[in-house]
Amino acid sequence: MLHLQSNSKVITDAPVDNHGKGEAFSPTDLVASALASCMITIMGIKANDLGLDLSGTRATIKKHMSASPRRISEIEVTIFMNKDFGKNSNKKLERAGLTCPVSQSLHPETKQSISFEYPKS
Repeated sequence: MLHLQSNSKVITDAPVDNHGKGEAFSPTDLVASALASCMITIMGIKANDLGLDLSGTRATIKKHMSASPRRISEIEVTIFMNKDFGKNSNKKLERAGLTCPVSQSLHPETKQSISFEYPKS
């Protein structure tokens, strides 16, 4: 796939357990990654509105598949915040992330297990 505006390419491959070589992201990997990246993007927009800097914030993702029908059954996302901004700001950032467009677009039966980790002071 080619993103026309940026000329970036995305290569996909089926996972080994589904007739692929597992040499690139699978389409379902991209869906799970899209959830985390969408959350952090929307949180970044909110952080900008609040005058906060999310540089260094990152996420880990774990995708679970069901067999019949073969689909994503759960996506676990842990967002590691770069800083504890205080209860009020943290809540605003988390709420923004949880309402990102990808989250709202996933099938209602796809469980989204989301957690936010803040550095210890």
